[in-house]
Order: sequence, then C-alpha cells, then structure tokens
Amino acid sequence: MKKETTGSKKVENGMEQEILNGQQPHWEKVFSNTCSRFGDEPSYPARKAAAIFEKEGKKKILELGGGQGRDTCFFASRGFSVHSLDYTESGTKAMKEKAEESGFGKYVTALRHDARNPLPFEAETFDACYSHMLYCMALTTDELEFLCKEIKRVLKPGGINIYTARHTGDAHYGTGTHRGEDMYEIAGGFIVHFFSREKVENLAKEYGSFELEEFEEGELPRKLYMVTMRK
Repeated sequence: MKKETTGSKKVENGMEQEILNGQQPHWEKVFSNTCSRFGDEPSYPARKAAAIFEKEGKKKILELGGGQGRDTCFFASRGFSVHSLDYTESGTKAMKEKAEESGFGKYVTALRHDARNPLPFEAETFDACYSHMLYCMALTTDELEFLCKEIKRVLKPGGINIYTARHTGDAHYGTGTHRGEDMYEIAGGFIVHFFSREKVENLAKEYGSFELEEFEEGELPRKLYMVTMRK
C-alpha cells in the first residue's frame, strides 16, 4: 500500500501501529512450530554478558525477550537467578520446560509480559538486565525510551543494562516494507527496528555511561550492536 502524506499522519500511524501489534501473534506462531527456533547454544552476547556479570558480582538478572530460553538456561547454569520475560505464551512455556529438564528450574522464573508496558517489579530489584535483539523488535522510539527508563527504575544502584540490536549497516536495512522510523518488514514477516549510533546514544542519555561493540551473528550475517549501559 502506498504511504499516505503527512496530512494523513494520524490514519497512517494507526494503520502502522496495528501492523506492529500483529508481531505478537506472528512470534507466537513461530515459537509454536519449533522448540528451538534459534538453537540451544548460548549466544555470543549472553556469554559476554555472563562474564561481565560474574566479574562485577551481579547475581539477580532480568532478561527481556527471552524467547525459548537458550540464553536463559545458560545464565541459570552459571548460577544466576533469572527472571525472564517474553510476550509469547509459547516462549515462556518453552523456557520453563527447558529449565526444568536441564535441572535449573529453581534459578528461572519465566513470565509473560509485553515490554511496552511497565515492568512488573519494584524499584531497585535487579543487579542487571539483559536482552538479545528485543530492542530491534517492532518497538517505536517512544516505546524504547520508556523501556529504558523502566529498566533503569528496576535496576539497583550501579546496575547494568546490556542489550543487542541490529544496526543500519545490516544487509536487510532499507529492504522489504517500510513500517515507520527505521523499521522494515523483512522476509518471513518479521519487523526489525534497525539502530543507528545516534539512537544508541539517545537511549543512553539517562544512564551514567555506555559502551558499544559491533558483532555479527547467523547467516547473512546479521550485523548488531551490543550496548552496555550503567546506571
């Protein structure tokens, strides 16, 4: 469908928001069709984050967008207490089952939650927060800014927020169907929010400091930022 002019911005935004909201049932279907969409081995950022958390004595971890639990179970295997949130019922179910089967059930709490809503925790509850590619899902910049504030709220003083996101140097950036801002619906019906360095800096404004690393993952390969923000 051809994009409307700015005179129809309200209509266009409403249409796009409806499309963005459609990602939840899409992911529900994806996770329902396979128990290990991204494999069972921990991701590179999870291994890197675990090393940072261990070095700095961070024990109680909040994971956002835990998917089917490959990184969740890895954190649990390293002795971390993990509260992992995902907005699909299939994802949280898979997390619980994998944690129990691996013998780490007592270290994992899996909850269904939409990251666009306030986090269901009291202030200063967690030592650290981790999320792999949640930030580059179908979330608007306003929603990402709100999420960053919520994460900061639930982190203890000196807490760490580590996230990853595909960036504008990725081969898929600018391809497929534009869904507003730097979001594009690519093959498979997935909407990806691609990050510029400026977006990373903007989201880090309320944090004390941040570090940025670039890495690649998977086929294509996907090009991502790994961002470490400190409260």
